Amino acid sequence: MNEVVVRLPDAEATRAYGRALAALLRAGDLLVLTGDLGAGKTTLTQGLGAGLHVRGQVASPTFVIAREHPPLPREDGTRGPALVHVDAYRLGSLDEVDALDLDAGLDESVTVVEWGAGWVEGLADDRLEVALQRPRGGVVDEADGDGGAGERVATVRGVGDRWAGAVLPGATGTDVAG
Repeated sequence: MNEVVVRLPDAEATRAYGRALAALLRAGDLLVLTGDLGAGKTTLTQGLGAGLHVRGQVASPTFVIAREHPPLPREDGTRGPALVHVDAYRLGSLDEVDALDLDAGLDESVTVVEWGAGWVEGLADDRLEVALQRPRGGVVDEADGDGGAGERVATVRGVGDRWAGAVLPGATGTDVAG
């Protein structure tokens, strides 16, 4: 298992970390995000979307459950994988998770599941588990729309062979400024 803990001082640092993490991602990767409301799960996913260079504004899919963001052409003309962004907060059973049919397109996309712990680990032996938290007493600026102010702490854990030797952003000596 491969793990790194990163302090992210604000929403922009959280997005920058997502962009840095996106540089390691490829089609078939699964990310399981956990954290309280306002911890920065969607903010991190916005950075992932920017780093993957996908179409559309990455916003919380709480009410639609899942959104797919197709890849845009990069400067060199290539395209990366699509981003499938899922919010499992409102799901109440494994049958509801199964009905999303996430495994059907898993090999062609990077799949990010907010609130996915305990629900989606069976989709892939290899995954990144990202736990976001805010220290007690952390400032949450609701006017920002994403709880932008205040520090977050991200614990990123690589599970499986895919992540065994990977150098995760934020490991000693790596750049997370993206």
